Amino acid sequence: MAQVYYDKDADLSLLQGKTLGIIGYGSQGHAHALNLKDSGFNVVVGLYKGSASWPRAEQAGLRVATVDQVAREADIMMMLVPDTVQPGVYRESIQPHLKPGKTLMFAHGFNIHYKRIQPPPVIDVSMVAPKAPGHRMREIFTQGSGVPALLAVHQDTSGKAWQVGLAYARGIGATRAGVLRTTFKEETETDLFGEQAVLCGGVTSLIKAGFETLVEAGYQPESAYFEVLHELKLIVDLIYQGGLEYMRYSVSDTAEFGDYTRGPRIIDESVKRRMQEILKEIQDGTFAREWIAENDEGRPRFNALRQKDADHPVEKVGKELRAMMPFLEPPRRG
Repeated sequence: MAQVYYDKDADLSLLQGKTLGIIGYGSQGHAHALNLKDSGFNVVVGLYKGSASWPRAEQAGLRVATVDQVAREADIMMMLVPDTVQPGVYRESIQPHLKPGKTLMFAHGFNIHYKRIQPPPVIDVSMVAPKAPGHRMREIFTQGSGVPALLAVHQDTSGKAWQVGLAYARGIGATRAGVLRTTFKEETETDLFGEQAVLCGGVTSLIKAGFETLVEAGYQPESAYFEVLHELKLIVDLIYQGGLEYMRYSVSDTAEFGDYTRGPRIIDESVKRRMQEILKEIQDGTFAREWIAENDEGRPRFNALRQKDADHPVEKVGKELRAMMPFLEPPRRG
């Protein structure tokens, strides 16, 4: 069982008098910066000159400087720019200023685990990975609670990396909910697998396959959309709230019987074997190399796949139907 830490386990005094540098001001960056500021810490946001986020961060009452300036000044830096951007930002603006006593932190283990970033041995390297999008993390914090997070340490040069990581986690509100101890390897590989096999890749492919099956059988696209996509939120919310058992308690007996008898015919042992193949590609670095090469080549396949799915009929029908539902919150971007 994972070891879990709460507020009582974290000593905020370890961050007092320190300068906390938040590199990036996107979804995660703005939440980390604002939560830490509200917790009473000295926060500076690192951005490139001309960044559209610069005035937004200043308007939120945060001090902003270039990444190079932040790397010189900060005692603790949290990397919150995209994974694909991090190695370049690290080499150009951060690495030259990594002196003994500093801490470099991440919210995802990708670049450390796959050795895209290899910090010097004179610093601490740790990870605090909140298990929620940044806007949700910020919203929950302002309500007096927090979202769970994962904590890992890659280098503990000072002997205090765990304690500082816990203090940081408390500063962003994560110890209010619980912080689970893990490793960079476990966080990276399970996160990528979850995204690819279930949460993003698995779910979206299942939705499209169900939609296409109904439409090809002659049913209205609008009916297909409601049955295989729109109602998915209702089911996920029940699972999120009380697990699979609570979802099955809440739906009809007909739906529950169909769940038990037909679900395993869709997601069978052959699917599990392919999941194991995907996990192996994550573990041996195949996926990482593929994604790195895709970015190095200008993302031609990524962009083509993005456009192809944007043009899928389920997306076109969905936009029309969502326009009929003003109660839906508009999508959050950035």
